[in-house]
Order: sequence, then structure tokens, then C-alpha cells
Amino acid sequence: MLIIRAPFRVSFFGGGTDFYDYYSVYGGQVLSTTIDKYCYVTLRHLPPFFDFENCATYSVIERFNTAREVRHPLIRAALQYIPTERIQINYEADLPARSGIGSSSSFAVALLHGLHRMHGEAADRMTLAKEAIYLERELCAESGGVQDQIAAAFGGLNRIRMSADGFDVSPVQIPEKTKRQLQDNLILAFTGLSRFSGLVSEEQQKNVRSKTATLHEMKTMTDEALRLLESGKTDDFGRLLHEEWLLKRTLSSQITTDAIDTLYAQMLRAGAYGGKLLGAGNGGYMLLYVPAEQRESLCAQFPTIRFVPFAFEESGVTAVFDSDV
Repeated sequence: MLIIRAPFRVSFFGGGTDFYDYYSVYGGQVLSTTIDKYCYVTLRHLPPFFDFENCATYSVIERFNTAREVRHPLIRAALQYIPTERIQINYEADLPARSGIGSSSSFAVALLHGLHRMHGEAADRMTLAKEAIYLERELCAESGGVQDQIAAAFGGLNRIRMSADGFDVSPVQIPEKTKRQLQDNLILAFTGLSRFSGLVSEEQQKNVRSKTATLHEMKTMTDEALRLLESGKTDDFGRLLHEEWLLKRTLSSQITTDAIDTLYAQMLRAGAYGGKLLGAGNGGYMLLYVPAEQRESLCAQFPTIRFVPFAFEESGVTAVFDSDV
């Protein structure tokens, strides 16, 4: 039996520049971190005592004999990509799916890591990231970028660069005091809305050419954000998140809603310096930069909102249990 853990991610700057139509021409970059909220994928060989060959459990239970029978697109694609007989797959997570924290990509990375290990193979982190991108973008034909898969595979606070020549992951080198201050001033607020990110990303992808100037500006903003962190100016980093959100919301008509805009404005009045919707937008988690000493007061003003504190993590995808070891 294997238990594979993959972290979820928070993306700060550069989202949208990781779409192939943009980065293959201009080069893209994002600033993101993985957090101590995870998905867990358990895999084991299914004993030969059932009237079905394989089983997968997530929000439903699927029992099937061949990969093509699987309804879950990622599981179907993964088992077609790495054929595995008599397999049982279970998925669980710390946060809900379709909420902007890269859950589908974390699942893809964890599942691929587990399947490779079931076959006695040791795939490196970049291989897992590229295979997860191939699974989601090619085999499942889902719109979106490439940052989530890379973040889940590598873990940590990173600048991720993309170009037609490949990907580069550079850990952000800042004092531990600055990193802790940044972490302590961030919180997630669940909007109460879940959405299928592929539908939002599809329109955003279609708009890449018409929004090239905006994406250029968002890419440059990533450099500015790094300079602020290197200077220890975390409050200014939080204010810059607001500027990034104002740009991001123009990339597609589906990224935000009137209700989300109203909630965000209320959060700013309550003491947040800045924030943004995570992932494709249109729901899910809102990232907020709130000075730690004001967090309790802000949260108290929104009793119906579910707030989630978090910490940064650095391990990336990991096998946390292997009965063969």
C-alpha cells in the first residue's frame, strides 16, 4: 500500500502568463507557494476476490474492469497513460475541490507519483510535473495553465518560469523572518462558491491575444513583488496583490461576480491591504493580506465566512507511507 501526499498551492503573481499561448511566445513567470493543506492518494493492489478488477473512491465509488470505463477524467487518463492492473485508488483532501487551490493538479501529480512507484519506477519532480500537465491539458483536454502541476511536484515558495524551451523552478531566497511575516499576514477566505475552473480558463485562454499587454504587466509585477520581498516590505507586497487582482479580473468576464466584488470591498474596509481570488476565479478561495494583529477583528466582522489560516510548506509531492519500505 502507498499513501502519496501532494500540497495545494497559493499563487501570488503572474497567473495567466502560464498559459501555453502566452508563455510559448513571450515567456511567462509566476510567484507561488505551496501550503500545509494537502490531498492524499492511497493506492494498493486489489485482492482477486471481487467481481470487478479495479476501484476508485473520491466523491463517489467507481468499480470498473478497464480504464476506459472510468468516469473520472483524470483517473481514466492516468490509467491509460500508466496501465495498472487490479488497482484500488482513494482520494481525500484537506480542502474542497474546485476552489482555486490547484486541487486537480495536485491530485494528478500524486496519482502519477503513486502509479510510478507501484511499477517500481522513480520519476523525478520535473517529470511528474510535465506528465501531470500532459494528463490535464492533452489527454483530458482541459483549459488552463501549467503552474499548478509544477508547484505541487516541487513544493516551496518559488518563482516558476515557462518558455517554449521548458520550465525553470527557482526557490525564493529571502530571510526566514520575512517569510514568516508574510505567512502570518495571509489568510484564505472561502467565498462559498465552487466552480469548474476549466470553464473559466477556457474563456481566459481565448482572450490571451487580446489581453497580451495586461499579461505583460502582470509578468512584470512578479519582478516587483520579488523585489519587495527581498527588501522585507511585506505590507507593500500585500498592497501589490490588490493591484494584481485589478488586472486579473479584466482577463475574462467570468473571473469575478458582483457578489465577490462586494465581499472583497468589504474585506478591504475591514483591514485587508489587498487580496485576490485564487485559481481561475469565479468562486473558491480568496487570498487576503491582513496584518496579523488585525486578523481577529476582520474575521469577527464576517461570521458566515470560513477563514483558513495556513503555513508555507517545502516538501512537494511525497510518499508518506509505503508498506514495501
